[in-house]
Amino acid sequence: MNLETVILAAGKGTRMYSNRPKVLHGLSGKPMLEYVLDAAVAINSTAIHVVYGHGGDLLKQRFSDRDVTWVCQTEQKGTGHAVAQAMLGLNDNSVVLVLYGDVPMIKPSSLGPLIDIAQKNKLALLTIELDEPGALGRIIRDDKNKIVAIREYKDADAAERQITEINTGVVAAKAKLLKQWLNRIDNNNAQQEYYLTDIVQLAVADHIPVESINPQTALEIQGVNSKLELAELERMHQQQQARTLMQQGLTIVDPARFDLHGQLDFGRDCKVDINVIIQGHCKFGDNVKVGPGCIVRNAQIDDDSVIEPFSIIEDSQIGSHCSVGPYARLRPGSSLLQSSKIGNFVEVKNSIIGVNSKANHLSYVGDAQVGKDVNIGAGVITCNYDGANKHKTIIGDNVHIGSDCQLVAPVTVSDNATIGAGTTVYNDAPENELTVNKKEQIVLAGWKRPQKN
Repeated sequence: MNLETVILAAGKGTRMYSNRPKVLHGLSGKPMLEYVLDAAVAINSTAIHVVYGHGGDLLKQRFSDRDVTWVCQTEQKGTGHAVAQAMLGLNDNSVVLVLYGDVPMIKPSSLGPLIDIAQKNKLALLTIELDEPGALGRIIRDDKNKIVAIREYKDADAAERQITEINTGVVAAKAKLLKQWLNRIDNNNAQQEYYLTDIVQLAVADHIPVESINPQTALEIQGVNSKLELAELERMHQQQQARTLMQQGLTIVDPARFDLHGQLDFGRDCKVDINVIIQGHCKFGDNVKVGPGCIVRNAQIDDDSVIEPFSIIEDSQIGSHCSVGPYARLRPGSSLLQSSKIGNFVEVKNSIIGVNSKANHLSYVGDAQVGKDVNIGAGVITCNYDGANKHKTIIGDNVHIGSDCQLVAPVTVSDNATIGAGTTVYNDAPENELTVNKKEQIVLAGWKRPQKN
């Protein structure tokens, strides 16, 4: 089967009050259009056509890696006009599926049956019953319950506005039929636009069967026209994700205060507290605990590790039985081995922290290799940057580094070495020895503290 998907993304998005095209606004960390493109790929579209009108350069730049045919709609004259712009190069024998760039939650599982109907030379519609259908187009059926028309709300009479079955806008048909219908629609309506929905009456007149199916949930057909609607859809989507994860065994303290912008794989007895944001692809082992207010991005956290509140973890690996935070930051390339500890206000970047080693507070460890059983005192800094290049610090096993030390890389602190408090280490520190800077404490007799004028 040759399936060509047309995605309408030409709307101005006036109510977004933004210079960005509406479909580039983000939902759970991805542009809305990306969700629709992913759905089109998932149903094995042989070609994807995106109809754009505003911000075309931004769209093409953002999706430059996608195999997409870009179709410019220079004037916005309605959905029927938009689809017609994309029809010129389509194969007559193709099935054409019409989707919308601002309806991001559509699922491939709801689209498959539509395509099957269209393959049989029928017109397939995605419709749904809503308790409050608002200003959406109504599905008109005859006394045999067959679809005979779609009436846009502004053109509907009082009786038709009472109908609760609505048009989602998603349709599928053979290209040959769709081309014929689009050539015959007019703009004799309240909006003076060419409605795609008018093809239903034309199909009925041509004795082409019109069939409908329903999406699995109403969330799938939620469109976005404003930032308020985008925020509402975001929260609905997050709560749906939270329910799914909880059904799979994840403990989420409050599903209303949970955000997943990507994928989370997890073991047994994991717990995520309030206001946690999980981004990218994260993997949790068994019994992982993430405290309130944490951001975890592209991280692997192994069994029995705890992330204390308000910590940020990015592109890092955390071994089993580790503790991070509170208020800690693991930057990309950080790796904590088993039973290590990174405490409050400690930052680690591109470093390996060895088994049972710890930096409990107020330290920076960057571009370092830290052995096992190391204690890094408060205020310790690895000085890894000389203003042009980064350099490495190597700390051996069973090293003790006192408070307020600076390790000026490149430098090696050998096994069992001790660095005295307040020491600046310029040269390699030998094993089994105490390294300090020579200092003298001076008392200035008779010195008086300055007084306020």
